[in-house]
Amino acid sequence: MSHSLRTPAPWMRTLAGVVLFAAALPVLAAAPEAAPAASATPAQTLRAAHQRMSDKLDHSSFGRPVQLDSEETSGGLQGDVYAVVDHSLSEISSTLKGAARWCDVLALHINNRRCRTGTSPQGRETLTLYVVRRYDKPVDQAFELPFVYRIVNAAPEHLSVEMTAASGPLGTSNYRVTLEAVALDERKSFLHFSYSYDHNMMVRLGTQAYLATFGRDKVGFTPTGKGPDGQPEYIRGLRGLVERNAMRYFLTLDAFLAAPAQDQSERRERYWFAAAEQYPRQLHEVDLDTYLALKREDRKREGPAR
Repeated sequence: MSHSLRTPAPWMRTLAGVVLFAAALPVLAAAPEAAPAASATPAQTLRAAHQRMSDKLDHSSFGRPVQLDSEETSGGLQGDVYAVVDHSLSEISSTLKGAARWCDVLALHINNRRCRTGTSPQGRETLTLYVVRRYDKPVDQAFELPFVYRIVNAAPEHLSVEMTAASGPLGTSNYRVTLEAVALDERKSFLHFSYSYDHNMMVRLGTQAYLATFGRDKVGFTPTGKGPDGQPEYIRGLRGLVERNAMRYFLTLDAFLAAPAQDQSERRERYWFAAAEQYPRQLHEVDLDTYLALKREDRKREGPAR
């Protein structure tokens, strides 16, 4: 049976919802230039990346020192956000310590309606993210994605945090979310926030079909040329999807660093929304009142403790 262009088939909506989350977090992509020597420490490698990107960061189209990369691979999707932030490394390390803090970070994304922490059978910290395919869907329709959280390195010169999930909903697997940070001086740090995952061919084809029809107006951030009106054209399809969500997740991190206290939930929500609205072509979804109402509802439902 055929479906009109206004009513996507249920299987297509479901597959698109899966990848909307999967691509939502930033991704682990190839370095933009030749990698440092194999003997380099993680801190040296990240500093070398900063040096290679310095010109792009200084002339970033985002209006701030941010570089966004994406890649569609044979097995899945990748995307990276690199940024210089006005926070010391010690501040970042203390602010983002523990799975509960990461729940607060990730919950700022409009499609994330719940996050629960726990402990794995092996004694590791875990967090489970509940992601709806659209912001207005109820929590009982959310996909669950359970991550194992660990601090890979927490040295004075380098921070590395990793979250992994062996499997996800409907044919997705091998999720890996990482944050690396290195100090540039006493007040600034360089971040690499990344995410990668694999998906099977059914998910890939279904999401491509969705993006070619019902999601055809959605774009990412990578310029691809100019339209007949002289305005910039941006990348579409799977990479566009990755880029939109990678930026949304970087902004959750940025907002949490700006307002980390337990009683500052609404302040960071307003910060996240205002930052996302700087890129309306890619990131606008709802008005501020709707977004804040959703997040108040989520906080009220979950209570003060997870």
